[in-house]
Amino acid sequence: MVDIAERPTRLAAPAAVPDAVAAAGPGAGGLAGRLLGVGGKALHRSVAILALAAIWEGAPRLGLVDRVFLPPLSEVLVAWWELLRSGQLAEHVGASLTRSLAGLGLAVLTAIPLGLLIGWYRPLAELLSPLLEVFRNTAALALLPVFVLILGLGETSKIALVLYACSWPILLNTIAGVKGVDPLLIRSARSMGLNHLRLFQKVILPASVPTIFTGVRLAGAYSILVLVAAEMVGAKAGLGYLINYAQYNFAIADMYSGIITISAIGLVVNQLLVALERRFSTWRVDVSAG
Repeated sequence: MVDIAERPTRLAAPAAVPDAVAAAGPGAGGLAGRLLGVGGKALHRSVAILALAAIWEGAPRLGLVDRVFLPPLSEVLVAWWELLRSGQLAEHVGASLTRSLAGLGLAVLTAIPLGLLIGWYRPLAELLSPLLEVFRNTAALALLPVFVLILGLGETSKIALVLYACSWPILLNTIAGVKGVDPLLIRSARSMGLNHLRLFQKVILPASVPTIFTGVRLAGAYSILVLVAAEMVGAKAGLGYLINYAQYNFAIADMYSGIITISAIGLVVNQLLVALERRFSTWRVDVSAG
């Protein structure tokens, strides 16, 4: 017959496990929880990409699609590595990034100041609005023959085309950002005696930063997409040239390697712009946090 007085002692034995965790240090449990949380988020965000990779690898091997036109992902990655090892990929990426960043940088330097002026000064907005409506509805690629005829097949026409394509999202978002500033903030700043320059510096520009960066991120995507199309015409280097050349020579794996590289560059550029936006808008409160 079991003594009832012994039961609490036997049941209390497992309590030694939490004591061991506590002895390991007060931050051990928190660190493990944070690592699990980061790993869970990374896995959650990667599920769709992993599923796409699995479908891409499996569908050609199972005969669901013709592997001549869609080779398995592993073969594409092998071709990508060969292009990287031979130096061809670095050459094409360097040429494309030089043109893309040059056009995007010029668009930022010209479109943001112009957008601030148009958004703030109503007479200037009324004067330029009809002209802006005409050009904003004209696709950049539709003007590619015009740029080639006027500026030739060299680097100037490609950078100018990227500049044109990137200017519109930056310009229009900058105008919208200035016009969307809370009038109460403007009246409060004026009541404190701020002149026009200080008003722009302390109120208008900070309040417009999120909207401006939305336009810059859109322009970053446009700078890659438009450039790839432009490089398919009269270029001797660049990712667009690589894709076009591989298609004509039926090097399908190389063609997909170029496409994957473009997607990766677009992702990296977007993440860099997101980090830059956070750096310039540290005053914002993240309402989705927690």
